Amino acid sequence: MLTLSVEALAQAVGGHVVTGAGDVMVNGVAIDSRAVEPGAAFFAFTGDRVDGHAFCLEALGAGARALVVTRPPEELTSIIESASARRAAVIQVDDATRALQRLAESHRSRLFCPVVGVTGSAGKTTTKEFLVSVLGTRDKVVATKGNRNNEIGVPLTILDAGADTDVLVVEMAMRGPRQIAELAAIARPTVGLVTNVGVSHIELLGSQEAIASAKAELVDAIPEQGTVFLNGDDAYTDVIAERAHAPVVRYGLSETCEVRADDVTVDADSRAHFTLVLPGERVRVSLGVPGRHNVYNALATAAVAANLGIDNAAIARGLATASAGEMRMQSFTSAVGVHVINDAYNASPTSMRAAVDTLAEMESARRSIAVLGDMAELGSLTELAHFQLGEHVARAGISVLVTVGERAKRIADGARAEGMDTSAVRPCATVEEASGVLDDLLEPGDVVLVKASRVMGLEHVVEGIVEPRV
Repeated sequence: MLTLSVEALAQAVGGHVVTGAGDVMVNGVAIDSRAVEPGAAFFAFTGDRVDGHAFCLEALGAGARALVVTRPPEELTSIIESASARRAAVIQVDDATRALQRLAESHRSRLFCPVVGVTGSAGKTTTKEFLVSVLGTRDKVVATKGNRNNEIGVPLTILDAGADTDVLVVEMAMRGPRQIAELAAIARPTVGLVTNVGVSHIELLGSQEAIASAKAELVDAIPEQGTVFLNGDDAYTDVIAERAHAPVVRYGLSETCEVRADDVTVDADSRAHFTLVLPGERVRVSLGVPGRHNVYNALATAAVAANLGIDNAAIARGLATASAGEMRMQSFTSAVGVHVINDAYNASPTSMRAAVDTLAEMESARRSIAVLGDMAELGSLTELAHFQLGEHVARAGISVLVTVGERAKRIADGARAEGMDTSAVRPCATVEEASGVLDDLLEPGDVVLVKASRVMGLEHVVEGIVEPRV
């Protein structure tokens, strides 16, 4: 955790002290007044809907020792007076986001642990969670929490690390070119992992080649003394590998991969089991989360962990107990006996197909029911990607398809075109309509997959299954 004086804080963020003693110590950072802990520095961000300056007094009441503000002092008279009365500091900066980033850059220079940067079109969050579980068998790990993977979240993750941190794992998302490069400049990763290159964000970047180039910005940032890990079965790996300054390790299912999986099997609950093959070593691994596609996330994790000195037994143990994260292939059975796979956090064509395959492989199901919503940011591929997903649902033998949203109607069209019975395809316009359909449809023993892009809010469908309307 960040610990420094007000004077050092002001210098690090490129600001000046409006009030407060320079030798007062600050511990930790918060951007939400509700998360302020005594001694923290509160950064007052100004957004489209919320102005953090309106919560400065609340932050002081929670024990904030410093406020980092962007509004001029004459607009903050009562806040400055309250800070002075509490012996807290007020620091003026031009840009709160850049100030937070500068602070993270300064803090990163005092960290001497390995820093693992993780990006990719799909699987990066699950892989991050797997890494936390496996590396945590030996080390103290600080990692990205929730969706803190952008220009604000990455600095906050870095600031969570302290002198006692053994490994820092930083997830990096992007919505355009140069964004990962900017995040990598702050985090300065020593290990880089790219899970794959898909078509997520193609609306913003224009082509899969442009997406690959954006993901490769992480590879560009890894120094010669570091290591780059790439999915050896991904079509863009060779192109990305050419940009590496550091040694490249490939993982996957093909024989050419240094880290690979042999003898992959899937049980009745769609949990994968395989033999992990590392240079000169083999160990049997069983995953605790459903989905054959998670073998790739496990291999990526194993490759990085082995590179950092984690032994095979610990890798297998950590993978067996790892979770995929909130609303990511979360599996549970409701009170009335409906088995739910909650994968509602996000979606891409690749992850949608993988989730449908997982549902189809669950042999214990009475009926398999896929609740699929819109996929966002696909640009010119929107119509085709949704239609092809519907075709895949039909070919997978899913019992019932419920679609949610305007774009998802094309999933229904694709399923019917591929021969799925019309009575088994239920297009819905809203989450509420879908919940009503499921209330009438679901019976004990059914298995339900719920998945869509985050903007669709399909977690409310899951809530409706847990607590059906009476």
